[in-house]
Amino acid sequence: MSARPAGAPVAGIRLADVIAALDAAYPPHLAHDWDSVGLVCGDPDEPVESVTIAVDATEAVVDEVPERGLLLAHHPLLLRGVDTVAADTAKGALIHRLIRTGRALFSAHTNADAASPGVSDALAEALGLRVDAVLSPAASGPDLDKWVVFVPAADVAKVREALFDAGAGRIGDYSHCSWSVAGTGQFLPHDGATPAIGEVGTVEQVAEDRVEVIAPSRLRSAILSALRAAHPYEEPAFDIFALAPIAGTVGIGRIGELDRPEPLSAFASRVRAALPATSWGVRTSGDPDAMVSRVAVCGGAGDSLLGTVARADVQAYVTSDLRHHPADEHRRVSPVALIDVAHWATEFPWCAQAAGVLRGQFGDALKVRVSSLRTDPWNVEC
Repeated sequence: MSARPAGAPVAGIRLADVIAALDAAYPPHLAHDWDSVGLVCGDPDEPVESVTIAVDATEAVVDEVPERGLLLAHHPLLLRGVDTVAADTAKGALIHRLIRTGRALFSAHTNADAASPGVSDALAEALGLRVDAVLSPAASGPDLDKWVVFVPAADVAKVREALFDAGAGRIGDYSHCSWSVAGTGQFLPHDGATPAIGEVGTVEQVAEDRVEVIAPSRLRSAILSALRAAHPYEEPAFDIFALAPIAGTVGIGRIGELDRPEPLSAFASRVRAALPATSWGVRTSGDPDAMVSRVAVCGGAGDSLLGTVARADVQAYVTSDLRHHPADEHRRVSPVALIDVAHWATEFPWCAQAAGVLRGQFGDALKVRVSSLRTDPWNVEC
């Protein structure tokens, strides 16, 4: 039996193995609910010999993908609902060409935008920024409530256990978590009441504990039922506070620092030199002499974050697809300079990042390359 030639792919690498590596780097649950990410065509059980990475799955890019190769595209080919992939449609023709030659297509879109590191990290790195914050963080973990329950001292253990059994009091790897402090409760039973303590028409003061627990909001009904069943009062006193989400380390956009401040005009030149050239060019709005040291970036269309940028401690914002009116309104209320470049150009640095993920996972066993084709739809220089 002859030895495997140097650099030849290992037969054991399946498409499913590559997908697992991509899902670990760019978790699908980070994708926006309107997005369409993941495998578009291809058999996960089939071997894959190469991966070609591009921002868009265009006809020219597909032509570069070898047989039995995977095309990893940032933008989904089938983002909106379709009822046909017939070969006489533009997108259907691409899918047919891929399938006929054993080629696969996979997309990592807003999940790659939000992941850490992700699209905006790659953009920040290309511009020489040290990232230290997420521009628009995604909430971390489930929605949580804080329950505050007032319980007679003698019944605290019973009520607390009922809350725990219903799913309250779990924080990370810990359970039965609570906090309490002693105090005095007061109430006046009226006609029709059946007080567990005291009498109708008499003000009663009772030694009570204030018990606090955390619980997922989805368990609110179950916990309320458990509380009412275990509490001795016919009308338990309690509060439910919906907790603000905790900002995580993932989300859209990044904020970073330059090694040293520089004028906006110089920073705009830095952006032009760092990103691939397009007919769109680099459009800048702001005082060219204003000093820039802290910058927000968002790979892809970013005008939805202009309000967030205005509240951030930055001097400039680099993104794409800024529209006239939102940009004009921003100029009127914020000193943050705007730098607008082509959509494709802001996302192209991610291709090298994704290639690094796959090379780090599979080494030389998998051929990984970044397509050098410019898939920006604006292609005429004026």
